Amino acid sequence: MVGLAAAAASLFVLLWYGGGAEREVLPGLPDPGAVTAWALPGARLGTRIFAVATIGLLLAAVVLSLRGEDGLSASGYRRLRAAGWAALGWAACGVLTLVYSLSDLVGRPVDDAVSLTGLASFAGTVTLGQAIAFSTGLALAVFVTCRVSLSPLGGTVALALAILALIPPVFTGHAASSGDHQLAVSSMLLHVIPVTLWAGGLLALALTPRSRVDDLAVAVGRFSPLAAACLIAVAASGLLSAQIRLTGVADLTSHPYGQMVLVKTALLLTLAAVGWWQRRTSMPALHRGDRSRFTRVTVVEIALFGLAMGAAVALSRSPTPVGEPVEEDLATSMLGFAMPPEMTVERLLGAWLPDPLFITAATAAAIAYVAGVRRLRRRGDRWPALRTVAFLAGCAVIIAATSSGIARYAPVLFSVHMVQHLMLGMIAPILLVLAGPVTLALRALRRATDPAWPGPREWLLSALHLPVARVLTHPLVALGFYVVSMYAMYLTGLFELALRSHAAHMLMIGHFLLAGYLFFWVTIGVDAAPRAARGRGVGVSAGAAGTGTSGAGQGRLAPPLRMLLVVVSMVLHAFLGIIIMQSTTLLAHDWFTRLPRAWGPDPLADQYTAGSIAWTFGEVPTMLVALAIVAQWIRSDEREQRRLDRIADRAEAEGREDDALAAYNAMLAELAQQDAARHATAERSVGRPGAGDEGSRDRRDRVQ
Repeated sequence: MVGLAAAAASLFVLLWYGGGAEREVLPGLPDPGAVTAWALPGARLGTRIFAVATIGLLLAAVVLSLRGEDGLSASGYRRLRAAGWAALGWAACGVLTLVYSLSDLVGRPVDDAVSLTGLASFAGTVTLGQAIAFSTGLALAVFVTCRVSLSPLGGTVALALAILALIPPVFTGHAASSGDHQLAVSSMLLHVIPVTLWAGGLLALALTPRSRVDDLAVAVGRFSPLAAACLIAVAASGLLSAQIRLTGVADLTSHPYGQMVLVKTALLLTLAAVGWWQRRTSMPALHRGDRSRFTRVTVVEIALFGLAMGAAVALSRSPTPVGEPVEEDLATSMLGFAMPPEMTVERLLGAWLPDPLFITAATAAAIAYVAGVRRLRRRGDRWPALRTVAFLAGCAVIIAATSSGIARYAPVLFSVHMVQHLMLGMIAPILLVLAGPVTLALRALRRATDPAWPGPREWLLSALHLPVARVLTHPLVALGFYVVSMYAMYLTGLFELALRSHAAHMLMIGHFLLAGYLFFWVTIGVDAAPRAARGRGVGVSAGAAGTGTSGAGQGRLAPPLRMLLVVVSMVLHAFLGIIIMQSTTLLAHDWFTRLPRAWGPDPLADQYTAGSIAWTFGEVPTMLVALAIVAQWIRSDEREQRRLDRIADRAEAEGREDDALAAYNAMLAELAQQDAARHATAERSVGRPGAGDEGSRDRRDRVQ
């Protein structure tokens, strides 16, 4: 209740101060009225609060609760059920947001503006309405999932759906209208998701009065690193968002929006200080069995989060110093940034267009990989240096493809887009799968000391054993997912959709990486695929987990079949390049013909270049993959021969015959006995009565 009161007070005060609820009514122009002006931010605040409660309770049910013998414990069950009702409240506030957004858009009161037909049209044709409706639908899906599922897997699926429901509204509002669209949207994604996990997890821990203090101490200890990571992400993304929306440092004191940014920054710093105090004093008290201090500090934190959420909603409704881009040129409205100058090698490498989301993800993955290698070395285990180099190079390729000049020129020139496609769909996945990240994680992550509190290693093993993981890593499924998606991308309207929509563009990048990773994992991956691991009970073979060698040679496709998969993909990839080269129809015609580019080749000629890049340059990584398969084949035979030699040496030292050699000799003896029996049968048939006549001699000759 303290948090709700703080959020409402913060929203009211800052809306009034920042001008978010003030409307200058001009004669002759429509006005939705004061009710919509205040009810719309109130409904948005409701969606924020219920989203925080939903995601926090689901996070607590899946991660911060102990497990029962058959799945969720009693506390996890209660949290899952409560998350379902919170999701229903989220959906209800989403409907109210849809109604008042339509009223605000058409500039008429709700009674005059809203009807079922109007709502359906708004939710189906207008970007803002689509985002709100999609988020509301996902919230309803979370409610249904929480009502029908009682398993940890169901809670995980509900948590993933709830996090996904946070994303659509990010692509509207100030972030969508920013002149640097990619930077603004990615920074908002890095802001909204971490702050929701942070606040929601804290709220869920505070709403568990019947939990034992020992269990609460374990849950708080698990939540603390997540809260620290969220704090860093929220602070960095908040700075980026403020930098985009402010014209200079002077706006922080001279403009109401800048002053509200300072207020939110002060709240964030205070939260960081209180969190540090929580970790320093409350956690030791919990381990001693005293919960009162944790409760008092948590109430303060929740109140601060309420103030911060009210400030965030007020900021989203307040005018910025930069203002809305009313008079922007066609290129900026299409690309999300100004038309770049004529492409050169220097600009392609140096004119960066940073994407904070992919930079953060790749950097975090690289840091985690290096940390895992360091843990192995401190333990005295070895890890091949070339694998580390391959993983870091793969992360660097992802950053270069999504944030360098390649990302700036990819929506302008089809040929540059094809280079980006090859980097994300072939080069980066090849480097990543050769690094063996799954094997490293299973060796570096510690086993859970208490089976009732599974850790990251157990979650990873569970993910590897999911049926969907085995289906996706089936060789034919991986090949189809990799090849068919390329044809669907360029021979349908998906390519132009990815150029026009930033959300579709991000999905395209993620799809390229996932499809490439799955295919090359099956063909040359160091990690054993889930299909290979089935029946062994672990994600990699015992040898892989204990010695650092891969389980890739056990239970997976033979090298000739893997080579066949690579050849088939190479042929189909080259054929797609030929189709693009020979096509006389311009792909994404409306996009490239409308884009005001005054330099460079003709769009159709550039399309020919893109096809030739797919045909020629795309085969180079495939040939490297074929060489990798041959090398793995040779090393596998050498390892098998060394294994047989060790068995033979051990048998000789023990004074007994090697089992394999004994089986081989027994087989030879059995063949010799069968041959002797056949000869005896032939001699008996030759020596029977009547063998001296001519017919018998002919039969004897034939037998001999």
